[in-house]
Amino acid sequence: MRLTFLGFSGFRNLSDGELLPDPGVNVVFGENAQGKTNLLEAIWTFSGCRSFRGAKDQETIAFGREFAKLKAKFETESREHKASVTLADKKSVTLDGVKLKSAAGLLGKFSAVVFSPAFLSIVKSGPEERRRFLDASLCQIRPAYAAVCASYARLLRQRNTLLKDVFVEPSLFDMLDVLDQQTAEAGEEMERQRRLYLGELLPKADDIYEGLSGGRETLSLQYISRREETGKTLLEALRDARKEDLQTKTTSVGPHRDDLEILLDGKSARAFGSQGQQRSAALALKFGESEILKDRLGEQPVILLDDVMSELDHLRQDFILNHIKDRQVFITCCEPQSVRRLAGGKKFEVREGRITPCT
Repeated sequence: MRLTFLGFSGFRNLSDGELLPDPGVNVVFGENAQGKTNLLEAIWTFSGCRSFRGAKDQETIAFGREFAKLKAKFETESREHKASVTLADKKSVTLDGVKLKSAAGLLGKFSAVVFSPAFLSIVKSGPEERRRFLDASLCQIRPAYAAVCASYARLLRQRNTLLKDVFVEPSLFDMLDVLDQQTAEAGEEMERQRRLYLGELLPKADDIYEGLSGGRETLSLQYISRREETGKTLLEALRDARKEDLQTKTTSVGPHRDDLEILLDGKSARAFGSQGQQRSAALALKFGESEILKDRLGEQPVILLDDVMSELDHLRQDFILNHIKDRQVFITCCEPQSVRRLAGGKKFEVREGRITPCT
């Protein structure tokens, strides 16, 4: 999959204009707050997903403008597509001249994977961020998984409510047996799917990490489950934890408490990894995710890398710039010296929202 044209008007601080990117690596450089990330956000809009910065549509419209309009042309193996997104009081989306009901109609048409500094939380923060990564990645390739997640979340809310209500109405206690059974079935399916996904992700992510580190380090992933430590089924674990759960009025075991441990040479990346190693591990997971998307969708997604160069040594920067093949990549950075190491592709400077191609 290749983006061949991007047009923008009234979007964020970007001056009205267009971009003709390279089918390989595109480096977008400039000082902070000039519009580099806004450009990636404009591209991401065509994925059909919400802003990776958490912004509402109205927040992306330039000050003093009534609406923003984005246009794109992109090629897949089968054909060229044209799409447009108009952001106003209501979002309007077209694909190949046909108006879509919503931006969700673009899902699977233009696929992208985005890395932003916020994604470093997958390494640095608590288990919630790593669970969110697993579940979001799975939902992209297995729509049925989203239904399993929704079912488990609903059952978990019901169980937690019941844990509180039984003190007021003891007759409700027997309902815990039914809820435990249903919660366990949904929870074990979530855990099974997560483990299968990690089995696919690990060799792909480790291969990328090996390239980033020059073969000096290895990456491994370990799924951590409190239930697994006991060797019991989830249903057995829920029943064993019932006394504790009734005291705390919350469910203490299940996939909502599981974790993904990221290891570098067998050591915790979170506890022992340097800034560069942690960033490299997060990047490897994102590139691994893109490889799985390619296997499922038959198309290599466009890669959007926002501010990845900081904290990386020259070896890792060189790998990103010159050794990631067969995919289109957009990279933002502040340091002009990083751009000079780019052997091919295109370079664009962003200054006060104006995008200028560089020779």
